[in-house]
Parts: sequence; C-alpha cells; structure tokens
Amino acid sequence: MLGAGIGYATTFFAGSSAGAYDAKIINAGDTAWVLLSAALVMLMTPAVGFFYGGMVTRKNVVSVIKQSLLILGLVSIQWVLIGYSLVFGKDMGGVIGGLNFFGLHGVGYAPNTDYAGTIPQLAFMVFQAMFAIITPALIIGSFVERIRFRTLVLFVVLWSTLVYDPIAHWVWGIGGWLHNLGTLDFAGGTVVHISAGFAGLAAAIVIGKRKDYAQGQHLAANNVPFVLLGAALLWFGWFGFNAGSALAASPLAVNAFVVTNTAAAACALTWMVLSWAENKKPSAMATATGAVCGLVAITPASGFVGPMASLAIGVITGVVTYLMLMLRSKKMRVDDTLDVWAAHGMGGVTGAILTGIFAEKAINSLGNNGLLFGNPAQLLTQILATVVTVVYSFGLTFLLLKLLSPLGLRVRPEEEEQGLDTAVHGEEGYRL
Repeated sequence: MLGAGIGYATTFFAGSSAGAYDAKIINAGDTAWVLLSAALVMLMTPAVGFFYGGMVTRKNVVSVIKQSLLILGLVSIQWVLIGYSLVFGKDMGGVIGGLNFFGLHGVGYAPNTDYAGTIPQLAFMVFQAMFAIITPALIIGSFVERIRFRTLVLFVVLWSTLVYDPIAHWVWGIGGWLHNLGTLDFAGGTVVHISAGFAGLAAAIVIGKRKDYAQGQHLAANNVPFVLLGAALLWFGWFGFNAGSALAASPLAVNAFVVTNTAAAACALTWMVLSWAENKKPSAMATATGAVCGLVAITPASGFVGPMASLAIGVITGVVTYLMLMLRSKKMRVDDTLDVWAAHGMGGVTGAILTGIFAEKAINSLGNNGLLFGNPAQLLTQILATVVTVVYSFGLTFLLLKLLSPLGLRVRPEEEEQGLDTAVHGEEGYRL
C-alpha cells in the first residue's frame, strides 16, 4: 500500500528528474569523475562499520556494521525527500534552504550552475548525499554496545534534519551565513567531522557508560584485521571524498588527491611513532587510527593547500589527536567508546584551523589566502566557524537525546551483557 501510494504521487513529479537541458554543457569526464567519487564515498560508510566493528567486543560486531548499513538506507531516503533541498534549496535568511527541491522536484539533467556547471544536478545531488550519509555513521562509535535500535533510527533521521542539514547549508549553501563570511571547508571538515565528533561526545555523555567500563582501560579489539581493512577502505574512499569535491576532473582534483594521501601518510606514521614511544611497540591499530585522523584533518584544507602544507597538517594533527585520545581516556569521565570526539571532533577542529593558516589562493582561485600568506582574517573566520559548529552540534545533539530519552536510549542490562548481536539482531558475528 505504501509503495502504491508513493507510486501514485510520482504523477506530481512527472519529468522532474529529467527536464530540459543543453547537452553541450555537460562534460562527460566531469560527470564520470563525480559519479565515481560518489561511489567511493558510499564505500566509506560500510568501511566505517568494519573499522568500528573490529574494535568492539566480538558479541557486538554485527550490530555495529548493521547500524552503518541502516544509516546508509535511512539518510539516502531523507536526502531525496528533504535533505538535499534543506541544504542546497533556495536560501532562507542564511540559515536553511527552502523546500523547492522537495522529492528532488526540479533536480534533473540540467546543471545547478550555483554549484557545478558541467555536471547534471542529479550527479551533484547524489555525491552530496554520500556526505550526509557518512556523517551520522561516524557518531555511532561513541555509543556502541549499548544504544537501543529503535531510538537510533529516530535519532539518525532527526539529527540529519536538524543538525547536519543546517550546518551544511551555513557552510556550503549559496546564501549560508558562514559561506558568506568566507569560511573555507573544501570537503567537510566542519560540516562532517566537527559536527559528528562533538555530537558523539554529547551522545556519550547523555547515554552513559557501558556496564563494564573502566576509565583508562583500552577496548580489547575483537578483530584487528577488520580495523585495518576498514582503515584501508576509508583511505581509498577518501580520494573520492576530497578530490571529488572539486566537482570536475580538474587540476584542483589532482591537488586534493595528492594532499589527501600525504596528510594521511604523515599522520599514520606520527601515531605509529607515538604509540611506539609510549608502549615500546609500534601498534597496527594506532597506525590505522592515525591514518584516519590525518584524512579527517586534511578534508577542509584539501582544495586550498599544497603538498608541504599537507605534510605539516598530518604531523600536527597526529600529535593533537593522540594527546586528545589520552586525555579522554585517562582524565575525562566520558565513555566515548571508539574516541569519535578525539579522532573526528578534534581532528576536524585542527584541520579547520590549520586551513586558515596554510590556505593559498594560488591553489584555488575561489578560496583565499591564510595567515602564512598574508591574510590573518581567514584564521579568525575559520575559528568562528569551528566554534559555531561545536556549540550547535553538541548543544542540539544533547537536547535531542534528552527529548528521546523517554523512549529508552539504551538496551536493558541483560541485553548489554548478552551483546547486541544476539539480543537485538539474533545473529552472531562468529561461530567458532
């Protein structure tokens, strides 16, 4: 019945996904690159599932990967119905987009020249959808092993609509107030990683600690190869994440590709050395986590900085995120289980601020110079955007979870003890 009702509604959207367009202005190479990049970014969401799934206990590995796939489905639908319109629709006071693209009405083969003039707007839409999808998937690492499934479903839909969509419009939408101030965020350091990292911190505080949580005790990973596989797939997919954000098969995409790889490598090696110094052994888990932190940090800067700057960003971010993880683990009474705040939140903050230092207009004429190139005002703009994103994401996530608490935020103690794989999903990760 639902399918039939939706099917009938298509008569009101007849032709809206095609529309009149000039085929001569569509660049086949740019379109192919953006579609490929969208596929690469899509791969990152199940990669997050493997990355997180390898870190948790063996009785919760299925639940974490399942949650990632759930988010892929939920946000895909939300984005088609209202998400894309709220972010890239007609600006309303610099705060949110209108509903002129509801159900992708008017989003067709013709380019949206405000954003990408050589590809169909449908290609731009689906590329941006993958960013909206992966952002809440990052948050789940903060409350793995204890979140109630039905509450998670509601939280993801509400968070995407009330937190992600407004922030994305502020930074990326034509007319968005942070966009108008000149905030530089090439591929989502502010929109994706800071918002997810600080939402994760708020969620960890509201939902509370695991039953067996002990401050300073490291989580015993159930499957280190899963973690390494997830990190490798994230590294691979991140080329679409950053280089795809050029929205064209262009020299700027090449630059973004190169600096993404450089920063990830530098941060991975930094984490390896720091873990070696701390524990007398070079940890594989630390190296993989460091690579992800480097990818996070270079994301806002990837379209504005050169290779040497990306090397500096990787090393600096490696030190900052490693110290933040130690601080959270040993000093903060918060069970952010997989350290989403340290890796994504503080990695994103570091990258966003360093963008204001290392950015060069010579690399991207649509960008601006940073502090080192004679424009200290850009650093102040980056700090302002960072602070606003931190406060809004943390505050609204905290409030949202408090409002959802009557539904039950976490599973029953006996279900947590049993593990969510069998207690919630009735499926075991391993049968040995």
